[in-house]
Amino acid sequence: MASPKSSTKKIETVEPIGSRVLIRKDEDKKVTKVGIHLPDKIEIPTLTGRVVAISAQVEHDEDYPIKQYDRVLFNPKHGIPVDFEGDNRLFVIPIEDVVAVFRKE
Repeated sequence: MASPKSSTKKIETVEPIGSRVLIRKDEDKKVTKVGIHLPDKIEIPTLTGRVVAISAQVEHDEDYPIKQYDRVLFNPKHGIPVDFEGDNRLFVIPIEDVVAVFRKE
């Protein structure tokens, strides 16, 4: 007799390895700071995002004081898009391309 299938689905996650972090890029801005709405084809590219996951290597490296959910400024040049969600705003970024962390004091 075949065993019954479990009705619970496993959640798929993305875990960066090596010297990398997983970042959810902030949405591109369609309105300038002074309130001018830009056409759909013109957007101000955003280079900021939230850290979703950190590789074990980065987590244990004292040279990179980055934690999950930190808001960061990053260079997307070497970023690898992750086709994980419909909006496709997840990127695996080498830790060297994270250039700043936003902190509130």
